[in-house]
Amino acid sequence: MKNVLIFGAGLSAGHLIKYLEKQAHENDWAIHVTDKEESNLSRYSKLSDRVHTFQMDISDEEKVREMVSKADLVISMLPAFMHIRIANHCLAESKSLFTASYVNPDIKKLEKEVNEKNLLFLFECGLDPGIDHMSAMQMLDSIRDQGGKITLFESFTGGLVAPESDDNPWNYKFTWNPRNVVLAGHGSAVKFLHHGKMKYIPYHQIFRRTEFLDIDDWGRFEGYANRDSLKYKEVYKLNDIETLYRGTLRRVRFGRAWNVFVQLGMTDDTYEMEDVENMTHRQFVNSFLPYNKHDAVELKLMHYMQLEQDSLVFEKIKWLGIFDHTPVGLKRGTPAQILQKILEPKWKMNDQDDDMVVMLHRFGYELNGEYIMKDAWMVHCGNGKEDTAMAQTVGLPLAMAASKFLKGDIDLKGIQLPIHKSIYEPILEGLQDYGIKFLEKRVDNIV
Repeated sequence: MKNVLIFGAGLSAGHLIKYLEKQAHENDWAIHVTDKEESNLSRYSKLSDRVHTFQMDISDEEKVREMVSKADLVISMLPAFMHIRIANHCLAESKSLFTASYVNPDIKKLEKEVNEKNLLFLFECGLDPGIDHMSAMQMLDSIRDQGGKITLFESFTGGLVAPESDDNPWNYKFTWNPRNVVLAGHGSAVKFLHHGKMKYIPYHQIFRRTEFLDIDDWGRFEGYANRDSLKYKEVYKLNDIETLYRGTLRRVRFGRAWNVFVQLGMTDDTYEMEDVENMTHRQFVNSFLPYNKHDAVELKLMHYMQLEQDSLVFEKIKWLGIFDHTPVGLKRGTPAQILQKILEPKWKMNDQDDDMVVMLHRFGYELNGEYIMKDAWMVHCGNGKEDTAMAQTVGLPLAMAASKFLKGDIDLKGIQLPIHKSIYEPILEGLQDYGIKFLEKRVDNIV
């Protein structure tokens, strides 16, 4: 019998656990799931006799080490900053580790020891990062195999609300970590390549430097740049690329409205505000505006941001309730934390709401004397609160990779990403059974 140990039983772990459980009987696997919260574990405690749940805090080093020592594969679905603790236990007990999170500098420092112990630490095997890597590499490898020279690669991903659940003027709801949404792009300038030239966008300009992208049957989206596109030159073997750009998708006009908060300083997370426990939404906004005892807060914001009262941007801002006399509801907080607290009830996914994941890759390449542009895109909608598109696209790729590893079909060592054919081909094929698939078309009319 092989033992799989999964740390973290939140919503994103659901499809991972259920996928592995379905294969556990025929392959003689035992699935051990641990989480700090009993409420998370209760979803899986009666799934089958192949699934065993344990309530545990990972601060219990002795217990964690004991459980890791008995595992044939460890999977971490914990918050990203906790992976290093699990990774160190895996190294101590010579166990391979899989997760959907980014490889961070702390994990990278372990590379030598991972190689020496002949282990596989597979990271970035979820949605973004994950499916973006796999789908991009499949297309890039195909172009190279035909003898094509790749000159342009752009990639966008967005977690959005599905059209049938889109009922607010922002065309947006929180489908993943709200804090990451509020702090998107904060703290560093965006870097990318455009026609062989380095380009930079400072944080205060990110949400004004957007582009429109149309996807068949799904309409128009707006893309804004992610922090550092250049690190993917090496990952995707694009060292001679002329244009390289990665971004995030929202619906059109989201960026112009979000830019109001950026310009006012309401997304700053570097300092705590004073007297927060006595602050209202209206006072929060007013604290960032010039003093004028005769003008209302609404008027001051319109003047400061040069907005018309009947503009769509002002409609979005007003709809959030930021001019209300509602208490903020925090004892202390940074501007970003306060803004997040105000946004959460307005952008909350209701129980009957469906989410949507959208991914778009654009390729430009020379082949047989012809310059070709192609789009490859994937749109996948969830089915309610427990079966979200986000949970499916994060959990399923990781589950499929784990299954391949346990069956001996992955023969890689070291710290790896799912950019190898032995990983991405079977996973992308398997995802099609769940309706997660890419479509392609030529788009030569794009300059």
